[in-house]
Amino acid sequence: MENFEFISPTKIIFGRSTESLVGEEVKKYSNKILFHYGGGSIKRIGLYEKVVGSLKEAGVKFIELPGVKPNPRLSLVQEGIKLCRKNKIDFILAVGGGSVIDSAKAIGVGVPYEGNVWDFYTGKATPKETLPVGVVLTIPGAGSEASNSSVITNEEGWYKRSLNNDIIRPKFAIMNPEVTFSVSSYYTACGAADMMAHVMERYFTNTRNTDLTDRLCEATLKTIIKNVQIVLREPSNYDARAELMWASTIAHNGLLGTGRVGDWASHLIEHELSGLYDVTHGAGLAVIFPAWMKYVYKHRTDKFVQFATRVWNVELDFENPEKTALEGIEQLRDFFKKIGLPTTLKELNIPEEKFEELALKCTNGGTTTIGNFVKLSKEDVIEILRIAKE
Repeated sequence: MENFEFISPTKIIFGRSTESLVGEEVKKYSNKILFHYGGGSIKRIGLYEKVVGSLKEAGVKFIELPGVKPNPRLSLVQEGIKLCRKNKIDFILAVGGGSVIDSAKAIGVGVPYEGNVWDFYTGKATPKETLPVGVVLTIPGAGSEASNSSVITNEEGWYKRSLNNDIIRPKFAIMNPEVTFSVSSYYTACGAADMMAHVMERYFTNTRNTDLTDRLCEATLKTIIKNVQIVLREPSNYDARAELMWASTIAHNGLLGTGRVGDWASHLIEHELSGLYDVTHGAGLAVIFPAWMKYVYKHRTDKFVQFATRVWNVELDFENPEKTALEGIEQLRDFFKKIGLPTTLKELNIPEEKFEELALKCTNGGTTTIGNFVKLSKEDVIEILRIAKE
């Protein structure tokens, strides 16, 4: 087990009708805020009215900035930064899923920074301060409600890049599973794939003697696998929605990465798919992750055997453990198919002639490698994309 520091300061307010507490929580930080959200979904489900009512009751003034898209755009972040500066706003409330929260985090670090906020996403600068962010979560999956991550897409070149820094963790996250009842089957499945990917990026590690976090990862994966299938049959099943919502947070707040070095190559490859083709993140991960597994499993066959037997209940073939490992990978791929997700690049309409461009973008023009479990070059990434082709 590696040395580690674990920090998870986000206050979680979980359960039925908790959105009514948002004004009370925001009031602890500010009387004038930016209210950041996406499209019309929060209005259709009545959440917008509840949030506005709670803010007004608490005496909190707000300026609205709607319009966040999946794979949130840098241009809207820059608009939010200007809006906050002009109106002397000192707190951001994100009401939505991961895209809204990531956008809010980006605005938060951009307001006090004199340069271009994109500097933080390219590694040219490190944020030293931020406006605090609070969350009312509407779509579980990204885990941004308690993570130190933010992912933004720059329309100039369609680069999708991430910022990871503990100062951007939200101050609080209000999580009512009831508001997720109307999330479509497809986006529910995408959220589940995203959660699972967050766990698996940490699970497949070269670090030895991490049995406790292995077991925590496996339990989280099995919880997601079980409950997403219930939710797809019964969209208003509160208990199953609650399990998924909490799993989303646990999968990405850092707990499951303690004492180990994660991989993250699959995420970096998928970011390029989303950047160029606006692919829903969870759908892209459902395609890339099994392909990555097939490419690297021989590096630590024992870990993939453990994944197969503990997560998918595959019977261990003592004479041919490689067969067991491969069966676990197929079980994952079949599961993604079963819940309605694509599992090939062909289904996403990604042409093979784009593979080199995608690989170049995620390896800095072919000059760097990605991943930690196995270091992947541009050529390795192209091979993974070929495996994922069909």
